[in-house]
Amino acid sequence: MTQLTANYAARRATLAARIGKHGVAVLPTAPEQQRNRDADFLFRHDSYFYYLSGFTEPKAWLVITGDGKTTLFCQPKDLEREIWDGFRVGPDAAPELLGVDAAYSVDELDQRMPALLDGADAVWYPFATHKGLETRVDGWLSGLRARVRYGALTPEQVRDLCGPLDEMRLVKDTYEQDTMRRAAQISAGAHIRAMQLSARMLREGKDVREYHLDAELLHEFRHHGSQYPAYGSIVAAGANACVLHYRADAGAVRDGELVLIDAGCELDGYASDITRTFPANGKFSGPQRALYDLVLASQIAAVDATKAGARFTDPHEATVKVLAQGMLDLGLLNKNKVGSLDDVIESRAYFQFYMHRTGHWLGMDVHDCGSYTEPAELGQGSVRKDALSGDTIVNRPARILRSGMVLTIEPGIYVRPADGVPAQFHNIGIRIEDDAIVTDTGCELISRGVPVEPDAIEALMRG
Repeated sequence: MTQLTANYAARRATLAARIGKHGVAVLPTAPEQQRNRDADFLFRHDSYFYYLSGFTEPKAWLVITGDGKTTLFCQPKDLEREIWDGFRVGPDAAPELLGVDAAYSVDELDQRMPALLDGADAVWYPFATHKGLETRVDGWLSGLRARVRYGALTPEQVRDLCGPLDEMRLVKDTYEQDTMRRAAQISAGAHIRAMQLSARMLREGKDVREYHLDAELLHEFRHHGSQYPAYGSIVAAGANACVLHYRADAGAVRDGELVLIDAGCELDGYASDITRTFPANGKFSGPQRALYDLVLASQIAAVDATKAGARFTDPHEATVKVLAQGMLDLGLLNKNKVGSLDDVIESRAYFQFYMHRTGHWLGMDVHDCGSYTEPAELGQGSVRKDALSGDTIVNRPARILRSGMVLTIEPGIYVRPADGVPAQFHNIGIRIEDDAIVTDTGCELISRGVPVEPDAIEALMRG
């Protein structure tokens, strides 16, 4: 058994202990998705399934029992189909290759599941993640219940498998951290390549489009072994940067404007997520530099607040404090109308220009799983009325950060034209995002292979 296979086996053993001696966990991989007519989207495994198996073939299921036994159901060997669709491991080779205890054809799933559930006290599966899964489980339980007169015992509980798996996935082991470092390194190189292309093409008098920069990202991802982007890349030129989820399109990249790129590759099942904002021609204007310096200062404050023992919300609160003061200082917010810094934070007046959180969990999914509320403090909370919407919100204690957790740190500012907003800042959108591994003394920024300091960005783009 290889070290990597042993890692997956150890995860399955941990999950088995968490579901209890008489629990049974059932987990399918992702379904294949039709793109159009007879063409499918490129298949990507289910993250939970891959986390426990390392198996990337479609049409596969894992069954893990509380005594630590794992059964894999997978596609049978079929030489004719393998000519068209590629190699299949098959049930005979799976136990040795993947370290599972038994493997069968997926065609036998419905036949064998009642016996695997017989005698269990609870069946665990991920709620609300796979369409039709609940009905499938109901069918197995119904078949088992029909045999109670012969001594069959039906599970009395149905439990959500996302709970224990989310807690396991939230803290990354050494292998996961190393993989995410490599993913971030590849993505950083892609951002550098896009920055330099933008400046070079403009210097040469060429027509530059967002898709030109997107193509550079994709090239660099694949050139260094990434399987695909972790999400649809955002390449937003000029005013497009004020659209938070803008997608790379055909927008013109113009001399004198900024470009915001939010892009990261996925490597061996793990995502990276980096955002950089840079002058298309390689030189910040005065207003652009003023806003950029503000966002960077807010990110530095958030980085300083990110460490084991802090709360997940601490980086966001640090960011908001810096951004709100900067909005007052630069005249984006009128002090005579919104009041002091404390007033701006209390009323959320800053929301006009900064409307998202400062980070999220990162891992196998770009918005990775895991609760943002501290499990040991679930019973605590306070009720408040939101200053902008008027909705009643329950404030629960935020998650306490632990060494090995991975999150993004991504403050931004987005200035749309509006009455009272200084014209020199109109249509400027800036975000700076890095990937951070929490440590005992702070955090490790694994995505700084691409610079964030404005002077460094300008020097890079001159090269």
